[in-house]
Amino acid sequence: MAVELGDEPHVLAVDDNLIDRKLVERLLKNSSCKVTTAENALRALDYLGLGNDTLEGTVSEVNMIITDYCMPGMTGYELLKKIKESSVLKEVPVVIMSSENIPTRISQCLEEGAKMFMLKPLKQSDVKQLKWHLMKCRN
Repeated sequence: MAVELGDEPHVLAVDDNLIDRKLVERLLKNSSCKVTTAENALRALDYLGLGNDTLEGTVSEVNMIITDYCMPGMTGYELLKKIKESSVLKEVPVVIMSSENIPTRISQCLEEGAKMFMLKPLKQSDVKQLKWHLMKCRN
């Protein structure tokens, strides 16, 4: 799922909070990213082709997934684990965001394969770091 040069990187942003979701979407779009949003982890799994209602073999191509940690139904950590268990999506970088700075939670996510753990609210400088990871994944 490499990004072709000249293409906008495609980021899936997952957050149950509408304001946080819109903020992430705006910051990423301002940085020339294509953004798809999902309001919870189950919708994200459906979009990615990993949900229960998804046809076998239909996978949406994304270059990065950024997800909130604390969401009802399924946490961002559980979403991360599902993505990393997928043979098709395991190489897609996943970034976890949270408004809570809990070191054990951060370590747990990074050990499970998250590329980064960012504190909310996201800022433009955070997006620069995300873009750096996206560019690294291109090469």
